[in-house]
Amino acid sequence: MAKQRSGLRFQPSGGARSPAVPVGKKQRLAIERLAHDGRGIAHVDGRTWFVTGALPGESVEARVLSARSQVIEARSERILTAAENRRAEPCPVAGTCGGCSLQHLPHAEQLALKQRTLAEQLERFSGIAPQAWAAPLVGPEFGYRRRARIAVRWDVRSKRLDVGFRAVASQAIVAFDDCLVLVPALQSIARELPDLLRGFAKPQALGHVELFHGTASALLLRHVEPLADSDLARLLEFCSARDVQLWLQGDGEPAAHPGAQHGGLGYRLEAWDLTLAYQPGDFVQVNEPVNDAMVAQALDWLQPKADERVLDLFCGLGNFALPLARQVREVVGVEGVQAMVDRAAANARANGLANTRFHQADLSKPLAGASWAAEDFTAVLLDPPRDGAFEAARQMRALGAERVLYVSCNPATLARDAGELARQGYRLTRAGILDMFPQTAHVEAMALFEAD
Repeated sequence: MAKQRSGLRFQPSGGARSPAVPVGKKQRLAIERLAHDGRGIAHVDGRTWFVTGALPGESVEARVLSARSQVIEARSERILTAAENRRAEPCPVAGTCGGCSLQHLPHAEQLALKQRTLAEQLERFSGIAPQAWAAPLVGPEFGYRRRARIAVRWDVRSKRLDVGFRAVASQAIVAFDDCLVLVPALQSIARELPDLLRGFAKPQALGHVELFHGTASALLLRHVEPLADSDLARLLEFCSARDVQLWLQGDGEPAAHPGAQHGGLGYRLEAWDLTLAYQPGDFVQVNEPVNDAMVAQALDWLQPKADERVLDLFCGLGNFALPLARQVREVVGVEGVQAMVDRAAANARANGLANTRFHQADLSKPLAGASWAAEDFTAVLLDPPRDGAFEAARQMRALGAERVLYVSCNPATLARDAGELARQGYRLTRAGILDMFPQTAHVEAMALFEAD
């Protein structure tokens, strides 16, 4: 007997499901406000749209990049009604290159956006605000990046080598003539790089290229198979003519090519007469002027005294530890990567600093049991990665810290950790943003906590 249809139609809880929004669809939108990452926010049919390149008060035509549930990510492709504060983007690939997302917003308003982001995250995650806000630390709007990664991909079908930066929300590669945010010493190298690489006999061997500038300029070529002899010769000639160090990386760690110029790679902290050596692959702040100002502000806020012992957690190469060592009795630096611990210790020795000690430890784990954690420190400086320093924050009273200086690259984890420090009786006495990445919505911040 045939099964009869009941005629009833069942829907999932919550009512009818809205039809999916296809990638590539164009939509006219009225932009209401900016998200923390600088994208414009609009609402249509119960969905929230995040639109790259759009400003509050604008009417735009946007193209869908991705869609999930009630959240749509899109890119503005045509400005129908422009906001009064919109400015012309100086870079011809702004809006398609994924590097700079805020060139259309005046710099003063970029800073205001970052300030709001920090304040809102502190309120949202910890319910606290600083007793005083510091003025933003700023440097040049353009020409500030002393490190950059350039994408390289061999297109087998078209037999073409693509060289450039990753596109917005895509793996596509955007070619460029000039990158305005690079320091001048790297701009000329980056400009000539595509022609060099496209002339290779074996371009499919290429992975990516990284450029560095400090006490010297350097080019690191990551290759996925051995380079042809003729290609290596072209690289050596290119670097020699431009006084650029050549580093290569295959399966192992980056290594300076023995046939290229190599006098060491590093950067200066002039105010403290320090030179910090590093290698490609090490973490180095990309913005020299703001890094210098950040170190100076950290020491000014922390007010280290000559008879104190200071703990520097996530110390890296010694960017803070070595300037601190110029002013205090002893600095103990702790870092998760042994190679960086070794590099920090070598930097201390090279600069004649005998009052430093460096240790390796996984700082995402509880500190109990570490010999250095049993020592008393009147001041602690933290400069963690994006994950923050929650475990270290939990141990702050046990470390004996009277003052805690927290440098952050993620306002959300800074705010979370600020809540933990507040629970231990620390007051957030001062905070402010560091404009390490102009033309982007990336927020770096500094916060000073003092024990009650």
